[in-house]
Amino acid sequence: MAASVSRRPVGIAIAVVAAVAVALALLLGRCGTDGPPLTTPTTSTPPSATPSDRPTGPRVSPFTGLPGRTGPVLAVKIDNVRAARPHTGLGAADLVYVEQVEAGLTRFLAVYASQQPPRVGPVRSARESDVELLRQFGRPALAYSGVRSALKGFLQDAPLYALPPERAPAAYVRDPGRPAPHNLYLRPERALAAAPDATAARDIGFRFGAAPPGGREVDEHTVRFPAARYTFTWSSDGGRWLVSLDGAPARTTDGGRVGAKTVVVQYVTVRPSAYADRGGNVTPYTETVGSGTALVLRDGKAHDARWSRPSATGGTSFTTPSGTPLAFAPGQVWVVLAAR
Repeated sequence: MAASVSRRPVGIAIAVVAAVAVALALLLGRCGTDGPPLTTPTTSTPPSATPSDRPTGPRVSPFTGLPGRTGPVLAVKIDNVRAARPHTGLGAADLVYVEQVEAGLTRFLAVYASQQPPRVGPVRSARESDVELLRQFGRPALAYSGVRSALKGFLQDAPLYALPPERAPAAYVRDPGRPAPHNLYLRPERALAAAPDATAARDIGFRFGAAPPGGREVDEHTVRFPAARYTFTWSSDGGRWLVSLDGAPARTTDGGRVGAKTVVVQYVTVRPSAYADRGGNVTPYTETVGSGTALVLRDGKAHDARWSRPSATGGTSFTTPSGTPLAFAPGQVWVVLAAR
């Protein structure tokens, strides 16, 4: 009887020590000792995303002011005599430049970055002044059918990816249904494969947004070259300027009627170059570095403007006569390089 009583305090003491040890272990687990916690870990809340991690909205093209892809710049020299019409792929261009060539005719330099149509053309030869015009785009790809032998080295050494058929044969195809030389067409995807490091679309000075105050309401405006005529007619239904070439509506084989949201008539110096074509006609050189006046057509109105491009590597800015930036209407832009 005495023995059983004497063992009871010992058992109680052992139980108390064990309870204290467990409590101490739990406390240490919560306080983060070197040992593993005794409680079950819970899932932590992830930290909030940094600004660079958060998704951004769609990119906006610096050439059209519209959401879309902004990658590599492809310029294509496009024939524009009557036998070359209707064109293909012209409606997918971000920009269309109109340049004077020999005998008072004109040619297009179409710039693509937002879209890559399956086919563009017909493609014709490049000119010396194309190099100066394209320098504001960085190092773009330039697709053309060829040049005079005296210009071959000049273009190949220029800060662009020169892509005539001999350098990118897989990018070109002939249309047997058209007469040569107005039957050469470009496959843009294959052309850019031959210029993998072509510069992506970047700011070239254009601004897009609400129309500036003022302006004159116009339904139609015509620009004349020595042997070509362009008429831009405002279409309120489509909200764009419909293009007519030499009195006939301009159309494409893949997109119907040609039209632009903004038309810029940029008055520049057009002087003789040191080159001539096979017929002895001197090649004009269109100067796009400098400054001068312009007329901007948008939203059914004509706005007087000034343009400035201090250097070949810089962009071209357009302002009102008072110096305020003149915004274009978002969409395809035509720039007609007309003689002063």
